[in-house]
Amino acid sequence: MKASYLRIRIESSSPGHAIKAADIVASIQKEILKNPSAQGCRLPPIRILAHQLGMSKNTIQIAYEELVSRDLVTSKQRQGYFVRTLPSYKKSSRQIEAGKATFRQLFRPLKYFETGDMIHLGIAFVDPHLLPTQKLTECCHSVLNQPGLLSAYDTQGYPPLREKIAQRLNQRGMPAHADHIVLTSGSPQGIGIVCLALQNRHIAFENPTTPTRKRFFELNSYALTGLPVDPFYGIGLDQWETIIAEERPNLLYLVGSYHQTTGYSHTTQELEGILKLSREYRFGILEDDWGSDMLSFSDYRSPLRTLGGGNIIYMNSFTKKLLPSFRIGYLLGNEENIDALIAAKHALTLGNSPLIEAILFEFLDRGYYDSHLKHLHSKLDKRYRNCLKQLRKRMPEKVKWTTPGGGTALWIEVPKAIHLPQLEASLLKRKVKIPNLTEAFLGPPTLHGFLIGYAYLPEDKLNHAVTILGEEMDKLLN
Repeated sequence: MKASYLRIRIESSSPGHAIKAADIVASIQKEILKNPSAQGCRLPPIRILAHQLGMSKNTIQIAYEELVSRDLVTSKQRQGYFVRTLPSYKKSSRQIEAGKATFRQLFRPLKYFETGDMIHLGIAFVDPHLLPTQKLTECCHSVLNQPGLLSAYDTQGYPPLREKIAQRLNQRGMPAHADHIVLTSGSPQGIGIVCLALQNRHIAFENPTTPTRKRFFELNSYALTGLPVDPFYGIGLDQWETIIAEERPNLLYLVGSYHQTTGYSHTTQELEGILKLSREYRFGILEDDWGSDMLSFSDYRSPLRTLGGGNIIYMNSFTKKLLPSFRIGYLLGNEENIDALIAAKHALTLGNSPLIEAILFEFLDRGYYDSHLKHLHSKLDKRYRNCLKQLRKRMPEKVKWTTPGGGTALWIEVPKAIHLPQLEASLLKRKVKIPNLTEAFLGPPTLHGFLIGYAYLPEDKLNHAVTILGEEMDKLLN
């Protein structure tokens, strides 16, 4: 192990003027004599100290040789100058135990892409083999060959990409301006930006919600309100109004299409009811619209912002649809809130990677994104139909599941007679894992089931896992 450098501050007898060799000798000698932990440390190399102090190497050499003559330092050929061990030094481990900061007991991050022979039924991502890695590579090469393009970052995000996103939103009937868009590192950062900019941090959300979202809100000690959602029956607007009227949240975080926990999509009637509640009880809405273009047959579902106007903060992400490691999304605000959103992002990260943003712009500009979605939907539609076929074939009679018709996952509800932890344990023995979504609920779970991600697993693996799932359920029911 290499000896550590001795950190020193050279004190000049005439600050601002030329430093003398005697100043260097006096400063280093003072540090050595008062600091037992200096023994064995290496002095800064001559060329480095000369550069730091803006003086000649010869003057540093003279000072170091004087320290050698005083028996404070020894010279080792081709290694440098080292502090000697002096008789006056007390024995020391040379390590001072630092104090400890106190931390909260937090959760372990979820592992989405565990390797091995375990089949994970609850992964709501898309199979990486269906993602456009080759075309993204082409766009990356193109961006890297543009000199000067990436010399700086823009806190708000790469301007050409913001222009392209605004153009696409306008084409789909949503008025948008590039100056009102903030690029984000996926939707979690988007949520963080909005919540940091809020004055009253009381957040309402669909219950259950994504565990990572709930953990973020809890970690930041926000006041939370859960609004119940049943993926089979939707929402009760009267019940939502009763809860909202009593608790008065400042912001509703809403996933309009293909909720990542239940796969549920709100109906037009529900969305219109939510807009009326928002107006009456004066709360804002953050719409997470990751799934509006994940509808089968490449159709498109109008977002809530299109229905409710520019006061809704709109959020979308390209992460699941392009590449999980391609962490990029955006927020669309308005004239009143955009400065607060930009300031919050600047406080969090200064700015995100312009390289990733420029690659995405290239991908969109070449028309690759739309052709990719068309290809992706055809593959996912096939997997979706196969998943439904297997569930109808393998599940016990009392088990039911949703039919979202798009997205990446569906919800399966099992009879209360099946103890979910017991089912989970029996499946693990057969190398099949289902997600434990207890943490997705604010309060006691109101659903008794779990998510099946049909977009991630190849058909043979999904078929095998669903067969085992059906067999283990039969055992627990009989």
